[in-house]
Amino acid sequence: MKHFFRQIGLGLLLGFVALASVQAQDFRLGYVNLDRIIREAGPAKNAQAKLEQEFSRREKELQELGTTIKSAADKLEREAPTLSETQRASRQKQLVEQDREFQRKRREFQEDLNARRNEELQQVFERANRVVKQLAEAEKYDLILQEAVYVNPKHDITDKVIKALNSAK
Repeated sequence: MKHFFRQIGLGLLLGFVALASVQAQDFRLGYVNLDRIIREAGPAKNAQAKLEQEFSRREKELQELGTTIKSAADKLEREAPTLSETQRASRQKQLVEQDREFQRKRREFQEDLNARRNEELQQVFERANRVVKQLAEAEKYDLILQEAVYVNPKHDITDKVIKALNSAK
């Protein structure tokens, strides 16, 4: 249903654009692909590198902890037939507690990473929006879209926005 209303809204918008272009031949329309900006723009790449540097140590620690737990589980499986029932139960309980702690740490890591990624991307989006507005004013665009089902490549100004973001260090 939500998709249906979005399509109707887009259809109405395009209808107004068509009507406006009939009435005013100098109507300028642009399109910006945010996915490309996130993949290709310098500030977005810098944000990604910053996040990797900031979280690489924790990620490595988690990987090492996961490997340690897996090794302990393999060792328990190999030695289980030779252990007494109480030793086996004790080691299984210890392994379950270690795994629970590992899962908690991994969940916290993912939450922290996602929060920081959202912060960094928000800054990139804000910069990109400022650049789009400046570009719209400088080149006298009447409308710039960020989402569309189809866009004729002649209206795509993403390369201009990426170039401006990369030069505005």
